Amino acid sequence: MCDFVVNVNDFLVNTFRSILKVEEKVLKNEKCKNLSISELHLIEAIGKKSAMTVTQIAEKLSITLPSVTAAINKLRLKGYVKKERSEEDRRTVWVTLTEAGKEVELVHEKFHNELVASIANSFDETEKENLLDIVKKLDSFFKITLDKGCES
Repeated sequence: MCDFVVNVNDFLVNTFRSILKVEEKVLKNEKCKNLSISELHLIEAIGKKSAMTVTQIAEKLSITLPSVTAAINKLRLKGYVKKERSEEDRRTVWVTLTEAGKEVELVHEKFHNELVASIANSFDETEKENLLDIVKKLDSFFKITLDKGCES
């Protein structure tokens, strides 16, 4: 295997692990301490909209419907989300953040903003543009790979 492939693989694996470890720091915040990273990401997804259905959440996060349903029920019991039936279509259940959920989303968003600002401060303008281009290409590659079902 060529050095490039080995180096990029090591870089991606190590970066992914590092990002998860850094993100775990936000969970040490008093408002987030009883949440997993997965639950935090569910709260983040819901927080981007005023309300979402369980199906919309599952599609947005590429998670199975039963997994999202179970996670939403846990978050409801923890007091971070609420579920409300639609008045127009009683089959539709809307998931929204409670005040506690909104607080957690703000803590998480602030964390991400500070993290990205710190990263940005270590690059000049040309490096920032190059990094953004590369990250966009990586994101596109992984989305296409995911859509194909991770075929090789």
